[in-house]
Amino acid sequence: MNALLRAMSDGQPKAAVVGGNVLRRTLLAVAVTLAASWAGSALAEGAASSRSELIRNLLPTVVNISVRKLEIVNRPDAGVAMAGMPAGPPSGGAAGAGGSAGAGTGGNAAAGAKVNAAPANPMGPGDVSDASQQIKGYGGSGFIIDPSGLIVTNYHVVQDAFEITVSFSDGTTLPAKTMSAARLADLALLKVDATRPLPTARWGNSDLVGVGDEVFAAGDPFGVGLSVSAGIVSALDRDIQNSPYDDYIQTDATINHGNSGGPLFNTQGEVIGVNSAIISPTTGSIGLGFALPSNDAKFVINRLRTYGWIRPSWIGIKLQQVTPRIAEALGMAQQNSSIVSWVLPNGPAEKAGMKIGDIILRFDNQAPSDDRGLLRHLASTPVGDKITLLVRRDGAERNVSITTQLWPRDQWEAEDAPTKVAQPKIVIQPDLGLSLAALNAEQSAKMGLQQGLHGVLVTKVTPYTDPAVQGIVDGDIILRVQDTPVATPEQVQAGIDAARNDKREFVLMLVLPKVRTVPGPRWMALQVATRGG
Repeated sequence: MNALLRAMSDGQPKAAVVGGNVLRRTLLAVAVTLAASWAGSALAEGAASSRSELIRNLLPTVVNISVRKLEIVNRPDAGVAMAGMPAGPPSGGAAGAGGSAGAGTGGNAAAGAKVNAAPANPMGPGDVSDASQQIKGYGGSGFIIDPSGLIVTNYHVVQDAFEITVSFSDGTTLPAKTMSAARLADLALLKVDATRPLPTARWGNSDLVGVGDEVFAAGDPFGVGLSVSAGIVSALDRDIQNSPYDDYIQTDATINHGNSGGPLFNTQGEVIGVNSAIISPTTGSIGLGFALPSNDAKFVINRLRTYGWIRPSWIGIKLQQVTPRIAEALGMAQQNSSIVSWVLPNGPAEKAGMKIGDIILRFDNQAPSDDRGLLRHLASTPVGDKITLLVRRDGAERNVSITTQLWPRDQWEAEDAPTKVAQPKIVIQPDLGLSLAALNAEQSAKMGLQQGLHGVLVTKVTPYTDPAVQGIVDGDIILRVQDTPVATPEQVQAGIDAARNDKREFVLMLVLPKVRTVPGPRWMALQVATRGG
């Protein structure tokens, strides 16, 4: 090509030389463009590969959390049908804005599961035997922060749970216990007894997060299994009225029920938020998900690990945001400030000279974003430190120095301590709540049983018992218990008793459904005893 260009240059008039230069530049531009295109494509492929590898490496740090809770319920008219439906999320709740997610307001993102065994016969005080009480299962997510088995999740995931099970990405399951929790922050610290060092997630700095940043939400939505969704940071410092300290990260990364407690990762693989809530007119995501910022979560978790409670600082005042109406009433320009609505007698603030009606403009020479930001600063200040508040009173500004004190623990825990959970005494009826009868020849023929094939007819199922929950209805036929064919109710009961005598929690039954969506019978595991009982 160079020789061709030289020949054109040597043997042609000047115009040809100019044309040769143009051709040379054109060819070089094409070559550069192709090279840039190839390089861009390679970079894009490399970035996609790097992102996939990053996410795969993060997944082992994310866990599923299954819990069982004893709840008081209203008995529906169609009890048996309802018992097999997924339980809805608790209305309101620590991570909501006062209602369930299906009501168009904020709701926590913990997923409901099926009801477990709860016999309907009255037995005795403390027994789970009343139809108004049910053992319900719920699911959430979490992430590992220490190789020894420390796990972070939302408090509303484990609130009132008497049993907690953690499932890891490799299929391992371990029982867990709540070490400590903070209701206002909606965080809980769980512990499993790990037999090996566990992979851990890394905290990121949520103060560096900006609107538009790419993020990934990981968790177990609706109990379908560990999943990842991508999105961006939609907004910061959102107040969903969960607590006086709200400053949630809003994201359009898909967060559903079951994602509660799971991590929100940045593109460096750091946890920059704890997925906690959604706002939706339905039970699913519409792109309004909220995560507790990692700096807030890390502060709370470190305090829970060290002290067993948040151990916040306190000066003894109540604040509220100066709204445009309040500002106009005071004759002041609207600005980010807070007004003191109460000063506790003999508290640090009163001793320092603070008064009701003072307008707080700055905290240690910084202007908090709002009253929530000011409260977060106050709570996280080390106990015993001296702070300076710039306040406006009677039109004049002045500095007030206050020495923080430890928030009285009994007063704090009246609002923030996790509720105590008693281990319920689960009573399972000897016959599991199944009323049975032997099949006659006519019934066998009507159900389509082959000649010589026997079974036992289910004539009634007690609502809210495990067979009802699992979907057994009157008209079903039990063909086998464990691997033994049965033809009489006594044989079914003998199989149930044998499973109990073998210290099994479940007994296996081969059941031919009355209504079959697919041909043939199916195996069903029914609870015959409590875990460890």
